[in-house]
Amino acid sequence: MTQNEARGGRRDIPSVDRVMGSEPAREAAARFGRAALVNAVRAELSEARRRGVTIDAERAAAAAAARLAAVDLPRIRPVYNLTGTVLHTNLGRAIVADAAIEAAAAAMRSPVALEYDLAAGGRGDRDDILRDALRELTGAEDATVVNNNAAAVLIALNTLARGRDAIVSRGELIEIGGSFRMPEIMRRAGARLIEVGTTNRTHLKDYADAIGPKTGVVLKVHPSNYRIEGFAAEVSTHALAALTHEHGVPLLHDLGSGTLIDLTGFGLPVEPTVAQTVAAGADLVTFSGDKLLGGPQAGFLVGRADLVARVNKNPLKRALRLDKARLAALEATLKLYRDPDRLAERLPTLRLMTRPASEIAAMARRLAPAVQERVGTGFTVEATACRSEIGSGALPGESVPSAGLAIRPAGRRAASRRGGGAALAQLAAALRRLPVPVIGRIESGALVLDLRCLEDESGFAANLAALDLVASD
Repeated sequence: MTQNEARGGRRDIPSVDRVMGSEPAREAAARFGRAALVNAVRAELSEARRRGVTIDAERAAAAAAARLAAVDLPRIRPVYNLTGTVLHTNLGRAIVADAAIEAAAAAMRSPVALEYDLAAGGRGDRDDILRDALRELTGAEDATVVNNNAAAVLIALNTLARGRDAIVSRGELIEIGGSFRMPEIMRRAGARLIEVGTTNRTHLKDYADAIGPKTGVVLKVHPSNYRIEGFAAEVSTHALAALTHEHGVPLLHDLGSGTLIDLTGFGLPVEPTVAQTVAAGADLVTFSGDKLLGGPQAGFLVGRADLVARVNKNPLKRALRLDKARLAALEATLKLYRDPDRLAERLPTLRLMTRPASEIAAMARRLAPAVQERVGTGFTVEATACRSEIGSGALPGESVPSAGLAIRPAGRRAASRRGGGAALAQLAAALRRLPVPVIGRIESGALVLDLRCLEDESGFAANLAALDLVASD
């Protein structure tokens, strides 16, 4: 390159000041701030020099603004959950009720009586916010709440069995998402794990033989995400409670998801309620807030007042406690359960679980032509019956009838298994790039969009307008 050519190349790259003086830059500075925009402009100009391309001030400013806009996108973004799993752990589990959202927002906007007794004019207890509602809904003597159910199990074991034996059936030593393993939690809690029975069969005598002077707690665990069938046996909560009470040992029952209502009344499979478990004799019951209960993330401990008091004195309690926003949202959620006749319409989780398959199928038929138009002739789209899971360890092994859209490769792609798989992967990626990402599932040679959790039909259709399949064609 000659000296003149080099000077000409430098003249093709505007100065930072010139870019900042352009109209696009003034608009971007008002949105993102001048300092951030200057850094983005410098990065764009540096990239242009490195690539040896020309760029004018307006284009450089627009590119810098686009760079900042991409960085400015929230990492926690709304998505369309069309996976067929209602309580999807990776997608945030339960959608909370409007009443809970409003309560949390109000708590965040101003000071609140979190640990302040308005009647006495002095320090109060944040557990009082939920205690009465939890007693009413579960029949327990007392209740407390921590960050999540794993924390509830951890603090309960640490309180009742630190340095002592914790007896549990081998068939209940579960592992759930994120490699959460019950044996490891028990060890971290300081309890000595005592396994009884076998993977598929545990009898009352197995527990009786294991109970001794060093026993701190007997633990019963809901299987959550699996089911043992066939030649299997487990001990009921009622029978186990009678045994543990005879020996003066507390029975801790981890329900995992946990429900406050009888789901069979909504056409769903049987799941033991918290109240039934308390009534069966469990001394302490733990369960989640953001699963079947339909609230924000939390872990509840309900049961005997003396055991709850011991948990509350554990130093871990302060480390695991909830903030004012989640407590406000939980209070609002629990209040909805006082009106069971309108619960399904007010609680999104229950509403989504109980949507009639016929209603979902009708929506699938309405949406199929619009989706076909957007994906083009490279794919076929048809309404299809499918089955949804509740998810997050709730109702293990059970599914409910649903409907959705099955998108399959067409033409030459359909004839090639490898090519068809690549085309579906590209389509799934394109759907995830939409302004509101669409998350489905690939199975049996199709991208399935299960519509059980889709309530904004018009918004979904409008969102498809941004679908870009250039890379897929």
